Amino acid sequence: MTETDPVLSLNDAALSLDGNAGRVDILHGITLSVQRGETLGLVGPSGSGKSSLLMLMGGLERATGGQVHALGRDLCAMDEDALARFRRDSMGVVFQNFHLIPTMTALENVATPLELAGHADAFDRAAAELETVGLNHRADHYPAQLSGGEQQRVALARASAPRPALLLADEPTGNLDETNGAAIIDLLFGLRDRHGATLVLVTHSHSLAARCDRVIRLRDGRLASDTTQEAAE
Repeated sequence: MTETDPVLSLNDAALSLDGNAGRVDILHGITLSVQRGETLGLVGPSGSGKSSLLMLMGGLERATGGQVHALGRDLCAMDEDALARFRRDSMGVVFQNFHLIPTMTALENVATPLELAGHADAFDRAAAELETVGLNHRADHYPAQLSGGEQQRVALARASAPRPALLLADEPTGNLDETNGAAIIDLLFGLRDRHGATLVLVTHSHSLAARCDRVIRLRDGRLASDTTQEAAE
């Protein structure tokens, strides 16, 4: 992959899933590319396919049609083990519901993925990331002892600790109040700037989308608009 290649590239990507009522078409022929260092907001009504598109980009769902490439790798051609290693080494993913391990402290939640990736300095790096998000004083606390905002800070530290080339965030402020949500977004963009990562985020927030370089709107599983912020101003 060269510096000028897109970090993400989808060509006619589709997603269909089997449900109780039969086959459901979620995404229809999505074609787009995301460049290195770009911040991309995914917006649209509930059920429009925003989160599903993010899952395709992260290899958390496998496209049932078309192609999905991330960082020069064909995600559709990789088995589950290879996808898991690829995400661990190259991506940071932040979810609305935090997804912390309840039996691990904040420090352990951040350090464990680094240990699994073979980093000898896993706990030192984890401690540094917790300090960056303002939680070094809560490193020995378990998720149940932390507020929602604090748990999302731990999730951000965990996502950014491996220095990922790609950060994916699915409604990262969805379970937080306005004050905590604003703080998390400032941290997310700060981490993106510090590591030079490409950031793709799903949001219902117009103010958050406005902070992105580019905004893609989905409707009924299709790309409805693709606008750069310069063009929108």
